[in-house]
Amino acid sequence: MTIDTKSGYKAAKGRGVALAALRGLGVALVSLPGAVLCFTLSLVSMALIPIGIGLVTTPYVLRGVRAFANWRRVLAAEWGGVRIPPAYRPLPKDANPWAATFGMLRDPATWRDLMWLPVDMTAGFLTALLPAALWLYPLEGFALAAGLWRVFPDDYWYGFVKVTGQGSALGAAALGLVLLFFAHFLTQLLLDVHFRLTQAVLGSGQRELAERVRVLTETRRDAVDTSAAELRRIERDLHDGAQARLVAVGMDLGTIEALLDKDPAKAKELIAQARTSSVEALAELRELVRGIHPPVLAERGLGDAVRALALRLPVTTEVSVDLPGRAEAPVESAAYFAVSEVLTNAVKHSGADRIWADLHHADGMLRVSVTDNGKGGAVIEAGSGLAGVERRLGTFDGVLAVSSPAGGPTMVTMEIPCALS
Repeated sequence: MTIDTKSGYKAAKGRGVALAALRGLGVALVSLPGAVLCFTLSLVSMALIPIGIGLVTTPYVLRGVRAFANWRRVLAAEWGGVRIPPAYRPLPKDANPWAATFGMLRDPATWRDLMWLPVDMTAGFLTALLPAALWLYPLEGFALAAGLWRVFPDDYWYGFVKVTGQGSALGAAALGLVLLFFAHFLTQLLLDVHFRLTQAVLGSGQRELAERVRVLTETRRDAVDTSAAELRRIERDLHDGAQARLVAVGMDLGTIEALLDKDPAKAKELIAQARTSSVEALAELRELVRGIHPPVLAERGLGDAVRALALRLPVTTEVSVDLPGRAEAPVESAAYFAVSEVLTNAVKHSGADRIWADLHHADGMLRVSVTDNGKGGAVIEAGSGLAGVERRLGTFDGVLAVSSPAGGPTMVTMEIPCALS
């Protein structure tokens, strides 16, 4: 029994180390071209500001840089347990190119992103690649010992071992074994160093507290404005819909009283009309309540509410839920409407024929990802649905990251810190 437990622990640890190496390799292969592209486009776009072209291109380029940085924030949280909260200043929905460009350039978080890109393409690339290199490089030593040394020149070096014959090739294999031994202990550590480096540059440093207070103040103000707009919408819907129908029902009932003795046939006709109006008023009230807080969300929780939402979509949608409990009602509501907006965007704009939604909770974070196989090209820009989702999540200190290359697929990831009960 003890032997099985130990062997199971070793196997699990080995899988974890191998997974860390693969993750590091994946981050390295994406981070280098991504950082070089973002940095180059940013420099060129900002250099073109004096002649006017940069005023148009810079907001889009910087939003792309933010999306790239936010994607790395999500990876740091999911793979390294390192939280790097974004602290971007929100832009007005109707900001013109001039206001958008200089509004983003005045944001300290923008310059942190731009300073991070050269670090990510150099030290960040190396720290992400090293975990995989520690596992791949020993394979060369083993290959040399197996006879590959014969095809190399006599002055070939493997590490500090000069390979000239079978004996020195065996020495290379021994060095490979030593490297594998250290790789077993250093792989996850090196990947953590990569994410800590990202946090050191992308994080807001000594001004983090002040920056977070400012961001939270602005997101709370957005929440108040959103609530006020929602109340006005409810009042308008009640006034124009259910209230008008109920007033008509009351008038019909008054007329029916007067016609019961004089014209029973007409009274029956008005009764049927009043019944229809009451049914329509009830349906409108139910729809209004569903828009405020869906009953299925209150009764059965976020997972079942998203499943019910997926059933009403015209596109095949698979929902995977791993939530051992329920979050607080405001968090569930924010996550539900955020998912609803993302799914609606996917149906309307992506051209996808399949959507996948995954909801799970880990490390104190509610994580939701929505992926579609559509045409891609989704961006977070002022006035868009995704910008509204970002503001909604920001109220709860949440994060939104979008990966949507041209041609697809699109993956929208949302994170909200919360505890389940």
